[in-house]
Parts: sequence; C-alpha cells; structure tokens
Amino acid sequence: MTRFHRCLVLVSTSLLLLAACTSAPPSSSGGAGAGGTGGDGGAGGEAGDLIVGGDRPVTVHVPPGLDPAKPSPLVILLHGYGASGFVQELLFQLKPQADAHGFLYAHPDGTVDANSKRFWNATDACCNFGGAAVDDVAYLSGLVAEIGQHYKVDPKRVYFLGHSNGGFMSHRMACDRSDLVAAVASLAGATYGDPSQCTAEKTVAVLQIHGTVDDTVLYEGGALAGVGYPGAVATTESWAQKNGCALMASPGEALDIEATLDGAETSVSKYEAGCKAGGAAELWTIDGGTHVPGLGANFAPKVVEWLLSHPKE
Repeated sequence: MTRFHRCLVLVSTSLLLLAACTSAPPSSSGGAGAGGTGGDGGAGGEAGDLIVGGDRPVTVHVPPGLDPAKPSPLVILLHGYGASGFVQELLFQLKPQADAHGFLYAHPDGTVDANSKRFWNATDACCNFGGAAVDDVAYLSGLVAEIGQHYKVDPKRVYFLGHSNGGFMSHRMACDRSDLVAAVASLAGATYGDPSQCTAEKTVAVLQIHGTVDDTVLYEGGALAGVGYPGAVATTESWAQKNGCALMASPGEALDIEATLDGAETSVSKYEAGCKAGGAAELWTIDGGTHVPGLGANFAPKVVEWLLSHPKE
C-alpha cells in the first residue's frame, strides 16, 4: 500500500492479527495503560489534542480551528483482533477526514487477552475468546461522555466504525447503545447470530462492508470458536428489519474503494424504502475483496460521507 513505507499483514486461522512496520518511530505507538493496551496510548498527539480514558488512555484528535462552542460530530474507530488503534488508523486513514470535515476523532485500544492480543468484547462470536470480565460497551460509552466534558459533542452525530473485531464491536454498540449511536460502519464484521440478542430500541443507520473472498470472517457467514455469526447480507437485512425498512434492496452506484482490484469493484445495495426516521441499512460488497482489503484513496472519504449523512433523528 502506498500509504505505508512497509506493511506486514498477518492473518491467523481464527481472526485478524494485524501488525505494521512503518517509518514512524517506535514511540509513536504509545505506552500501555493499565491492562497493557498500548498501541494508541495517551502519549504523543498534536497540539490541541485531548487525552481521555483514565487507565485506558486514548488521544482524541481535535481538528485545527474546531470551535469548542459548536456541537461537533464524534467518530470512533475500532481496531481488529490483535491490532491497535494506531495500526487501524494507518489502514483506514481517517485523520485527514477529521480535519477536512471538522469532527472529533479517536481510535482507542481494546484490552489484552491471554494470547497477548488486543480485543473488543463484542458479540458472542467475537472476540472475547478467554471470557474476560471486560465491559467495552461501558468503556466506549464512557469515552463519549468524557470527550463531551471537554468539547460539545453533537448528540445526533456520534459514530462508530471498525474492522473485523472492531466491526463486530461497532454492531454491539449499535445494539446496546442505540440511544447514543447515530450510525455505524463495519468492514468484515457482523452482528449477532441470534437477532434477539441485539436489543436496539431506537433506529441506528448501519453500513456493512464485506469482501466476497474474505476467508477469516466469511461473507456468507460462519463460526468463530464454535459460535455462529451471520453473513453480510443477513447482517444488513437484520438491521433493515430493526429499522423498519423493506427487505427489498435497491442498487446504488458501484464504488472503487479497493486499490488492488480493477474498476468499480464494490456493488451497493440500499435498504431504504419505508425506514423509520433515522434508520437505514446498506451493504457494500467488495467483489474479490479479502479480509484485509487494499483500501484505496476513495475508501475513507466515502465511508465518512456515508456516516455524516446519517444523523440521529
């Protein structure tokens, strides 16, 4: 990928293990807070950035010129299993979008499991494989609240997005905190296999992105550690139903978001007819896309555009 000087991507037999070798100095990954999360950490950042999170610190990027008196959107990026917020930002490149659109931005770290891999305690399938007593819904909700103590977070524009385990966790936040979350985007994640476990009471706009040749989190659905998860279409249709949308998708304009595949490789299916206010469901299918796609320059702008166009009603 041209955005890296060097990048090494490892895929385990169960889930994403993402590591990067970049031109950044070792200290860029930050120190570890309690629990050894490391990766993003509380150190570093730019002038004007904010550190929150207590014993799990995270640096919140504050765009230059942000008016602290004006309600601003908040976007939180969640990394894949074994990765970190720092590495996930290298892949997604959302910071320039934060500066361009004027939103607060954070990419926190999950906690470390017995295999020394960072994870989010998301759905039953992914990825608290050791059964740790960690409440990431509470932690992430607390980050939103703490950021709101320093800057005016627009309550109608709180967004989560993530990759793999981070995508599962974004779905979990939409399920458990539908009162808080306006919209989520998930790349190579999924919701619960049992729709009744998703307790969303309010509408949440959901964008599901998935590659057809993902052999880690399967496009058609599968199981992780013996626990099933739904496929990309089933995940999207589950949210369409929750949002009151008709289960008849209409095609959108094809997108070119994967740099290693020729042409507009990503088809768009929109579930938008009859949706309740604030509700939407959309599926972007990357034809030939893997678990760690070679994301192109269009990816971040298109995903951010989609999120920001779906405020909470």
